[in-house]
Amino acid sequence: MTELSDLLERLSNEFGPSGQERKVRTLIRDEISPHVDRVEVDALGNLLAYKQGTGPEPRLRVMLSAHMDEVGFMVTRIEKGGHLRLRLVGSIDKRVLLAKRVLIGEAQIPGVICSPPPHLQSAEQRVKVLDADTLAIDVGASSEKEAGAKVKVGDYGVLASRYVTLSADPRWPTVRGKAFDDRAGCSALISILGRSYPVDLIAAFTVQEEVGLRGARVAAYRAAPEAAFALEGTICDDTPAPEDEDRTAVTRMGDGPALTLMDRSVVSHPGMTRLLEAAAEAQGIKIQYKAPGLGSTDSGAIHLTRAGVPASVIGIPCRYIHSPASILNLDDLANTARLVAAALELISQQDLVRQG
Repeated sequence: MTELSDLLERLSNEFGPSGQERKVRTLIRDEISPHVDRVEVDALGNLLAYKQGTGPEPRLRVMLSAHMDEVGFMVTRIEKGGHLRLRLVGSIDKRVLLAKRVLIGEAQIPGVICSPPPHLQSAEQRVKVLDADTLAIDVGASSEKEAGAKVKVGDYGVLASRYVTLSADPRWPTVRGKAFDDRAGCSALISILGRSYPVDLIAAFTVQEEVGLRGARVAAYRAAPEAAFALEGTICDDTPAPEDEDRTAVTRMGDGPALTLMDRSVVSHPGMTRLLEAAAEAQGIKIQYKAPGLGSTDSGAIHLTRAGVPASVIGIPCRYIHSPASILNLDDLANTARLVAAALELISQQDLVRQG
């Protein structure tokens, strides 16, 4: 558990918005290189690791995917007074942006998204959600020239947050940090690569998931897997609802890995779902099912590659994804890695043809 927490901390704290995943990729490559047979980086920046199976030939080729990128923004203009204009990269709730600390570019220049004080706002302005392209960032510069010496148009940025342990109680081990979607999936996948399996593995740490599942499409075409699992930090909304609202949570933190039956990008292969259920039962791992029809994952691109790939998604419940700070239960993270490892021991060609 400590090893997974330490790994997640380093991944969460790293800078890596969509299209700028280099630092995350370097960290992951250093971690996995001793445990795989070959590592390569494709033209888009996906990190692909190959691990030969121990079973008799012909062996199944199974792809495990987790995306490296996080939501963020791009600097689009530098104003005469030194403020920066921005455009969001990926989906961020505009209501969480005001007064948030940010880090910009390779040099990690600190800044703050401007927020007018309530004293200067009308009643209408206080309840209005501002569009991101009307906001500005203050980096402490007094002029366009001074700001331009720190950042340039086209620089990427992220919401600034550091990893923190909230509870070390083994009954409820919880942590907080940014980019758990999908650095949680990345940490689980790195852990899985620490041992061998009967099948041939292709571990794809993908780019640009948050802007349209782009890296996964390219990675799957290159790897040509026969089956695939996406590991994803997924929606968790088990926090208190308004008293007059009867709401069923999408997932619940602490209730184990969440299996996706359907989201906006994929209908999970029934044979793969049954395989995960059997693996969970064999290992005594508590699982839950993500409420259908929400979100999209790398499996949405992978399952449509070439002639089609049987695919499924295992989610790690994370509260407040796509915000400055998420919260997850480390038991959910560890059990996700355990569940996928158990499924890789059981998977067979039979699972891939059972359609209904």
